[in-house]
Amino acid sequence: MIKIPVKVLIVDDEKDFVEIFSLRLSSQGEKVSTAYSGREALSVLETTAVDVVILDIRMPGMDGIQVLKQIKTLYPLVEVILLTGHGSTETAVEGMKLGAFDYLMKPADFKDIQDKLEAALKRKDEQEERIRKAELRLLLRRSGDL
Repeated sequence: MIKIPVKVLIVDDEKDFVEIFSLRLSSQGEKVSTAYSGREALSVLETTAVDVVILDIRMPGMDGIQVLKQIKTLYPLVEVILLTGHGSTETAVEGMKLGAFDYLMKPADFKDIQDKLEAALKRKDEQEERIRKAELRLLLRRSGDL
């Protein structure tokens, strides 16, 4: 079976973490973009097609929850997995209420990350398929074929 790469954007202010994580995902065949701040992440999303954003909650300046709100407003089909450190699980749950797919505790197990990436991509694909079907039904109604 051919694996279609997930287009992932990793957003974290810890540069070493982003670089290592990016290399690891790239070696697994994923297409990875990186950003080191919330504002930079939003800039990347303006020019790059992304399926899933892995987003740190605690960053200086624009925090992960603020970035999540912007992503869900501007790119509602992009799935977001939040990264949270100790003591901010409540914030991660808040993020899920705002539309995040799920969250991971730092340091996250790489297998857990891969599983969540696959599940997030599946949800995105299913949502896009429902939209395509709804658009098709609408076109058929307008043309009188339904």
